[in-house]
Amino acid sequence: MEAHHTALHVSSKIYQQRISRSFEDDLSVCTSFDDADAEDLGDYRQPRRPHWANKVQFVLACISYSVGLGNVWRFPYLCYKSGGGVFLIPYFLILIVCGVPLLYMELSIGQFTRRGPIGALGQICPLFKGAGLSSVVISFLMSTYHNVIIAYAIYYFFAAFRAKQPWSDCDNSWNSLACWLPTYGVIDNRTRPNASRTPSEEFFDNKVLQVSKGIEESGALRWELVACLITAWILVYFSVWKSIKSSAQVRYLTATLPFLLIVAFLTRSLTLEGADKGLQFFFHPRWELLADAKVWINAAAQIFNSVGIAFGSMICFASYNKFHNTILVDSVAVSLINAFSSLLVGIFSFATIGNIAVEQNMSVEAVLTDGPGLVFVVYPQALAKMPASQLWAVLFFFMLVCLSLNSQFAIVEVVVTSIQDGFPKWVKRHLVCHEMLVLLVCVISFLFGLPNITQGGIYFFQLIDHYAASISIMFLAFFEVIAISWCYGVRRLSNNVKEMTGRVPSAYFRFCWLIAAPLLIMAVWVFSLIDYEPPTYRNGEYEYPWWAEAIGWGISSLSLICIPAFAIYEFVKANGNTCAEKLRNAIKPHFEACKICGQEYCTEPMHNFEEDAIKETPYDPNSPIQLNTSILLPKPQT
Repeated sequence: MEAHHTALHVSSKIYQQRISRSFEDDLSVCTSFDDADAEDLGDYRQPRRPHWANKVQFVLACISYSVGLGNVWRFPYLCYKSGGGVFLIPYFLILIVCGVPLLYMELSIGQFTRRGPIGALGQICPLFKGAGLSSVVISFLMSTYHNVIIAYAIYYFFAAFRAKQPWSDCDNSWNSLACWLPTYGVIDNRTRPNASRTPSEEFFDNKVLQVSKGIEESGALRWELVACLITAWILVYFSVWKSIKSSAQVRYLTATLPFLLIVAFLTRSLTLEGADKGLQFFFHPRWELLADAKVWINAAAQIFNSVGIAFGSMICFASYNKFHNTILVDSVAVSLINAFSSLLVGIFSFATIGNIAVEQNMSVEAVLTDGPGLVFVVYPQALAKMPASQLWAVLFFFMLVCLSLNSQFAIVEVVVTSIQDGFPKWVKRHLVCHEMLVLLVCVISFLFGLPNITQGGIYFFQLIDHYAASISIMFLAFFEVIAISWCYGVRRLSNNVKEMTGRVPSAYFRFCWLIAAPLLIMAVWVFSLIDYEPPTYRNGEYEYPWWAEAIGWGISSLSLICIPAFAIYEFVKANGNTCAEKLRNAIKPHFEACKICGQEYCTEPMHNFEEDAIKETPYDPNSPIQLNTSILLPKPQT
């Protein structure tokens, strides 16, 4: 009986400690969420978290992030830059090998750990916790300039309500002598003169941006754009201030309406004169370009940017799922919808560009432009010629606002969730509630975004977009995959997925996680460094000075330095007398599987109390009830 009482005492002590610790953690993590929304009694060991109200909200959040402005702006430009139709081959190949498997992996990690990217990677592999911080840094950098696109779209949206589109002719105060507009019906005037500029180009450069000669001349703030940027941040704040409660409701509109508008614009663009010329360029592959590394680099960059791999957004979204939510169907659905929408937008874009090329007697390549000029120069030029152009323009720029807001919601939520997870006590003590944290993030991001809306801001915008979103992301993605697939282990991850969904991932996904994806990412990353080209503006017309490139690399290093810095920190503080012991402890997850049922998050709390009681109590063969003492304890409630 003495062994029996000892086991009871040890088990009771462990029970009290764990319940107390769990209760304190719950209070620290949930500073502003209702308990009813965060309740998940089967998973009391995990931090409490609100859930999506239904499956549709989660899928809409993922789709709205992946089907964003990049599909309308970046995809057509990269397709043109990569030789047209041949771009689609590496695009879909990388989608199958990297896009779908890595999205599946990120959703699994987020749902299993119920944390943002920093907390998730810090739990499964402390050595690479810096990869999670890197994704948050990149998301913060993107939030500062991505909202500038929304500011442009808001400016154009209100300008489109004029009876006469301000980008439709050369009779405005901002137009120069170089402004040229084709005279329809006069064949000789259908060829665009050299050094001429269209009305839409001059409206964007001379009126909206009042662009300077280069990044060397920053100029004054564009106060009209400042007002639009403030409006954009107000929209973002009141959409995410209640976390997924508010943003999920907004997405019912912003995630569904753009698809209807895309179909409408696609239908209209196919009826334009010259649409077949643009589509021929889009679908006709130049097979020799498959040997060009830049085509593969561009395809990989588009997949990672559009699907959201390594940006932390998908991990953040999945952290609000219920523990037993199915993941595979979500991953495949989001990836396919993203690819399908890119194709639709590509058809719409190149049909429109083909129409402009025919009207100006130019090649398709000569019409296209880099940066946001494709959205705010080429598209308005086509909209101005449509019947009821005012209506089409209003709808188009409203669609842009919706698409941009969807991506911005996800970017801001990553930053907010990571701060909430990383510093819950500080947030509760200094900011009181979640709404104040969101406000602080929005204000700081707004202030950091102001350099983008000076007269030289478009050059800074192009610079930060090149280095923050393109150069860094492959480096980050590689170490994220290494941390999860190699250090944490594909076998352990597969067991986690089985624990959540009841099914082990297929051999194909395990192969991609372990071998195919890391090798492909490494190859693309190495070739991107070998074929590095400095950023330019307007298809090479403006080249950045050396100090601007240095600023770009400095911006890129803000995220890249997090990985080695945190790795060194975790290695030094890890327990162990030798380097091998320190390394082993630095990559060891912060949670261990239950030795009785084999699950990481054991669904039976008594298993863990029983296991610890057995460890701390000497085994007595004469005490047949020692192994069953835990049944005398009450089951804890969350």
